[in-house]
Amino acid sequence: MFKRRFKRSFLNQLREFLWPQGGWARAFQYVKHRLRRLPDTPQRISRGVAVGVFMTFTPFYGLHFLFSALCAKMLNANILAALLGTFFGNPLTYFPIGLVSLNTGYFLLGLEGERDPRSFGGKFIDAGQDLFQNLGALVTDKDADWENLIIFYHEAFFPYMIGGIAPGLLAGLLVYYLSLPVVTAYQKRRKGFLKEKLLSLKKKKPTLTK
Repeated sequence: MFKRRFKRSFLNQLREFLWPQGGWARAFQYVKHRLRRLPDTPQRISRGVAVGVFMTFTPFYGLHFLFSALCAKMLNANILAALLGTFFGNPLTYFPIGLVSLNTGYFLLGLEGERDPRSFGGKFIDAGQDLFQNLGALVTDKDADWENLIIFYHEAFFPYMIGGIAPGLLAGLLVYYLSLPVVTAYQKRRKGFLKEKLLSLKKKKPTLTK
């Protein structure tokens, strides 16, 4: 009943992922609109957004929603706001986020002169190939080789995880203090509007005469 009449091709799905219909500006406006209308305190909403933004600086791609929800639960933040906050990470921001996180991690761990020249994407592909081949080795007589996975962990995943903490906290705090007054002002204005509307309805209500 709710299925699409015409199935989207892979290229169309990829295009919409990289550039959604209406553009990223419209997508951000939608997220901002949803955040302001969440039925919760401004503090919990802003805290949730900060959690979601922080999570985009971690290398747990595909799990940002899950970890954001768990962290929001632990920090008494709004879970839906945390999920919406993860939209800070998108195809337009993932490259600079990854670049900052990786370089910060390399600096903190002292790996700047010991890195393999292969790129982050290349190491990720190599690790995926190792994982696929090692799964096949479980049912064949081939020997498992974890070298590329070890390289990926030590030179990509771990530096990314360590290096993303500081910029993630900075971005999360910045978003918290920017969103808190916005959400507070919106909720006050909305309460005032609803109060005025209720009073106007009471004035228009006809009174019964004896």
